[in-house]
Amino acid sequence: MIKTKRYQHTKAKEINNDVISNEWPEIGIVATESPNDPTPSIKLKNGSVVEMDGKNRSNFDSIDCFIANYGINKQTCEKAMSLSSQKIAEMLVDVHITRKELVELATGLTPAKLTEVVSIMNIVEIMMAQMKMRARKSTANQAHVTNMKDNPILIAADAAEAALRGFAEVETTCIVGRYAPFNSIALLIGSQVGRPGVISQCSMEEATELQLGIQGLTSYAETISVYGTEGVFVDGDDTPWSKAFLASAYASRGIKMRSSSGSGAEVLMGDTEGKSLLYLEARCIWVTKAAGIQGTQNGSIDGLAISSALPGGLKMVSSENLIASLLGLEVASGNDTWFTGSDMRRTAKLITAMFPGTDFITSGYSATPNEDNVFAGSNEDSNDYDDYYMIQRDYLVDGGLIPVRQKDVIRVRERAAKAMQAVFKALDFTPISDEEVEAAIVAYSSKDMPDRNSQGDLKCAELIMTEKITGIDIALILKKAGFDEEANSILELNRQKVAADYLQTGAIFDEKFNAKSSINDVNSYHGPGTGYIIDKKRSLLISKMNNVIELEKIIENAGECNSEDDIIIEEIGNFQKSHIKDEVVVAVSPSFGISQKKTLGGVSHLHVLNEIKAGLEEEGIEAKFVKCYESADLGVIANVASKLSGSGVSIGIQSKGTSVIHHKDLSPLSNLELFSQGPQLTKELYRMIGKSAAKYAKREVPTPIPSVVDPKIRRFFVKAAILHYDDTNCIVRNKPPVEFKYKGVIDCEKE
Repeated sequence: MIKTKRYQHTKAKEINNDVISNEWPEIGIVATESPNDPTPSIKLKNGSVVEMDGKNRSNFDSIDCFIANYGINKQTCEKAMSLSSQKIAEMLVDVHITRKELVELATGLTPAKLTEVVSIMNIVEIMMAQMKMRARKSTANQAHVTNMKDNPILIAADAAEAALRGFAEVETTCIVGRYAPFNSIALLIGSQVGRPGVISQCSMEEATELQLGIQGLTSYAETISVYGTEGVFVDGDDTPWSKAFLASAYASRGIKMRSSSGSGAEVLMGDTEGKSLLYLEARCIWVTKAAGIQGTQNGSIDGLAISSALPGGLKMVSSENLIASLLGLEVASGNDTWFTGSDMRRTAKLITAMFPGTDFITSGYSATPNEDNVFAGSNEDSNDYDDYYMIQRDYLVDGGLIPVRQKDVIRVRERAAKAMQAVFKALDFTPISDEEVEAAIVAYSSKDMPDRNSQGDLKCAELIMTEKITGIDIALILKKAGFDEEANSILELNRQKVAADYLQTGAIFDEKFNAKSSINDVNSYHGPGTGYIIDKKRSLLISKMNNVIELEKIIENAGECNSEDDIIIEEIGNFQKSHIKDEVVVAVSPSFGISQKKTLGGVSHLHVLNEIKAGLEEEGIEAKFVKCYESADLGVIANVASKLSGSGVSIGIQSKGTSVIHHKDLSPLSNLELFSQGPQLTKELYRMIGKSAAKYAKREVPTPIPSVVDPKIRRFFVKAAILHYDDTNCIVRNKPPVEFKYKGVIDCEKE
């Protein structure tokens, strides 16, 4: 079969390595609307739910019982369920219906009804609803901080940088589970170096996670898994009641907790009951709500490879985030799993959470290169920071991160590594060498770190648990070692567990440990100009990227060049029309050689004229040089010059480098050859322009100079606009074209 070369090129793209599939409802591989999904229904008898989603109470499984007994609002459910799903979907995008009203309504809706409601909505409507339903007014973000060597010094440095960049939460895990105490301490110390108030967790087996929290080495937990079928719960030796008990255990110790679910998990665990991914996730979210847990990490998470393979799968992922928000939960909306080789596709997924905003846009963003991400890679990693900042800046969206200066990154990474060094020394752990500290400051990944004595480290890590070393112990060590600010921050983190303000839905800390949650920072969006508005200070902060061009300096820079490239222009007088046939008039714009002395491509004006002159002379044609003061327009300059030229041929040059070959019989906007991409023009090309113009002057038909068209040239448009502005400011009305001669500054000095 014949295939076009474009087809072959397209098929070689990374996107075509993504796995996509058809639906198979019988085994639950269907995003929404499985034929096996139940029809929404509710019936009460004596204040008890006796039927839910087409199932009698006698047939309820443990999940149904838990939702019916502890979740569904018995006072509102019959009225709520009587509304059509279409009506509820319309209410979600109606700015006149408040979030409070919708949360109250949603707690009376069954899993099947919630699924039906969001399935009606398109992705833009889902995003509109999410903007209103987010629990906390302001947005935030979470980072993954891991490495493939479980190197605690690098974890501390990376955590410090992540906190500096604005992450409100940081999460780690381990290749070897016994490293968990080390990684937890590293994350705790590093996060407080970067910014006081950042909270941390270590994703491990649930008992270990709880113990780390009790010892004050972590401040929250997130990987408390809930499932949408009873069979998967049983396989995990769990029930909804055991999850509720665990949530109570965390809360009793003042430790924040979210559950973790996400569509596709039941497919991976082999028990879907033939139900759709979204329906099963709606059940998970209801279990979380009924258990009294403050929030959820969902958005497919580990099941994203399943969800993203299906038609409408990523829309469905956004739908599950919306269901969680509808039920009044804090939402950490995924975007934490690598699923595609397409930058366009992963960005499209990100913006469905980033633009409307969720409580935690990612859960989490890999603060390291994905090669070091022990969670098997995130949708975004440390190589994407500048892209992320640019999206925030482009759309004035607060994605929870801020640009940072490299000197500040170095400062916090060094301080975090040295703090770890001091703690290890005080605890008589395997020493951290100065070499390791220096490596951690500048490391790209764990490949840049010296290997440690793993056996020694594991023995020390075990001591943290057996001897019950606490966060307070770490704070005291840091205090004695001169790390007062970090010591105070760790002490305050543990004090906040007693105050428990951050156990409220959506809670995060600012740098002064003020808790912001849905209680005191409630999302009040009800249409344009309401809800979270980025104030001027925050807007400037997220817009201040390191590569911002200072417009005022563009003209100044264009007027600077090395002395050997500098030009001196000496005006002779008004240029009179010539009748010499073997000459070409070379006309330049008003600022040429004066306020501007080089092109956008970096070619000095001296070399531009030298090369054009040389090209003309190689063909036996003389150059006459003219400055046009009445216009900075390239076509006008060249047109005026062509009518003064004895050959009728001219070359027009703007100060920024754009050039044209013109003829007297053409209109200003026509040309013989146009070279519009000034930054692409080299000395060699200017010589070719001279040679080609000479051939036109001799009435020959030269082969046109090959065009250089590069879409990336648009990167120069801002500079080009400023330089053209300068050119127009140098216009002198009613001043006729002036002939000039020129020399290099060096030549003048020699004379």
